[in-house]
Amino acid sequence: MFDSMRDRMGKVIGDLIERDPLTAVILADISTNYFSEAGQKYPDRVINLGIMEQTMVSVGSGFALEGFHPIMHSIAPFVTERPFEQIKDDFCYQGLGGTFISIGASYDYGTDGMTHHGTSDVPILKVLPRMQVCVPGTSYELETLLRQTYNNGAPTYIRTSLQQNEISRPVHFGQLYVEREGRDGVVVAVGPMLERTLAAVAPMDVTVLYATTIAPFDAETLRRAVGNAAPNVILVEPYYEGGLVPDVAQALQATPSRIQTIGVPRQVLDNYGSAKQHDEALGLTATGIRQRISDFLENWRDNGGGNGR
Repeated sequence: MFDSMRDRMGKVIGDLIERDPLTAVILADISTNYFSEAGQKYPDRVINLGIMEQTMVSVGSGFALEGFHPIMHSIAPFVTERPFEQIKDDFCYQGLGGTFISIGASYDYGTDGMTHHGTSDVPILKVLPRMQVCVPGTSYELETLLRQTYNNGAPTYIRTSLQQNEISRPVHFGQLYVEREGRDGVVVAVGPMLERTLAAVAPMDVTVLYATTIAPFDAETLRRAVGNAAPNVILVEPYYEGGLVPDVAQALQATPSRIQTIGVPRQVLDNYGSAKQHDEALGLTATGIRQRISDFLENWRDNGGGNGR
């Protein structure tokens, strides 16, 4: 059984604080218990600013200008939406590096309502120049991606969630992982959506690619997979659906293709409940995903695709 992504985050960042004197951690009153001891030991490098996320990002950029690698952390909407302009201007525009780590995506805080939902974090951040975006599916993958991207000179967003896959994959930053191969299309499953997607397509003859790096997107692996299968591409994402469509369209601009998006619908979610309850209501279960993919492929066959297969 894995530890939680949040627990692993605390352990890895604690290790970085001890090993690297240029690691700085700036908090906005979230997860402070993970860093209380480090804050007492290194008060100049571990700072809790309270509920001031825009200030947190700007202070982080100040650390970066002084040669530090800042790590900024809060709940998903508070570390991406509230300080979006600061991330754009203070990090992307100035060419600085830093790590932004969230908890609570997409609706782990669903009992607190839409103000605490993090369904738009990945779609809005990936449009920023130089921004790197990672969506791990387990705590082990979180550690792998955090260590691989740490201090690489670019602003990097790492999204964590309560939901995890049961088995970690040997993920590498910037690469899609080929989970299985098939002929009728290519399914790209993002982060914690992988294992429910595998359950959904178990009887289908499709390739499954596992995405934990969203930006930069691994266009080459996608093109190679589509070249060996029918040009049906299904995206299964844990945030607002369609976040990867521009990347897929760019990668396959020379290949006529069909794209189906499965994810959180772009609508106001005014119900309260757990992440599991939200997934069930939105059809983001293995059963719901299977139905969407089956309908998509059946429409392709009805219109002459698959040579009658």
